Amino acid sequence: MTDYQSLIDNAEQNCLDFWKRGPKRTKWTSLPPQVGDIAPDIRLTNQVGNAVQLSEYWNKSSALILFWRHFGCGCGMDRAKRLIEEYEEYVEEGATVVIIGQGDHERAAEYALKYDLPPIDILVDPDEIAYESYGLLEGKPSQIVFDAPEAFQRREYEAFEQLAKERREAGRPLVDNPWLLPGEFVVDQSGVLLLTYRYNYCEDFPDRRVLIAAIREARWGIS
Repeated sequence: MTDYQSLIDNAEQNCLDFWKRGPKRTKWTSLPPQVGDIAPDIRLTNQVGNAVQLSEYWNKSSALILFWRHFGCGCGMDRAKRLIEEYEEYVEEGATVVIIGQGDHERAAEYALKYDLPPIDILVDPDEIAYESYGLLEGKPSQIVFDAPEAFQRREYEAFEQLAKERREAGRPLVDNPWLLPGEFVVDQSGVLLLTYRYNYCEDFPDRRVLIAAIREARWGIS
């Protein structure tokens, strides 16, 4: 059995290393998937450790795919609250909702319990294969820590290290790659992308009405 605390410790160290490295993948080297393209069908692991294809979520209905920044992200907590409020409406409109995050399935399962998420799968993408396939980039400090003190905007390591210590003591450690930008995608039953929403900054939440309208397009067969 994997020691859960070791997973957290390793993920936290990875976060510190990513911070020190800084954002690198900040622009596309090829055109990312657009509306009307076939959605990338990636094989990932869910929160109970089972391997699944993304297409399993859109084979029987449309899918709303939500990419998280990381499991220690404050904007992820805010998105979780919104998801709890909005989830039933997405389902009633005909969508299957799935989350993709970084890390490992044990931490994904704990995250779902901790924030009382709806009964949906959380898939993990530790190598960022799905993130890259869906055209999600790393953000610069102006996109990630724009509301933080200047020390963070200058990417000072000591300031981030102190924040990591405080967050660890508060039970909400900083983990994995902090530079990744989230995204939200709607895919119809034929696997075609109907909405490609890539955040420009870490709290750039889409209006739920936009997501619902795209889900309705899938139900009505409008591409």
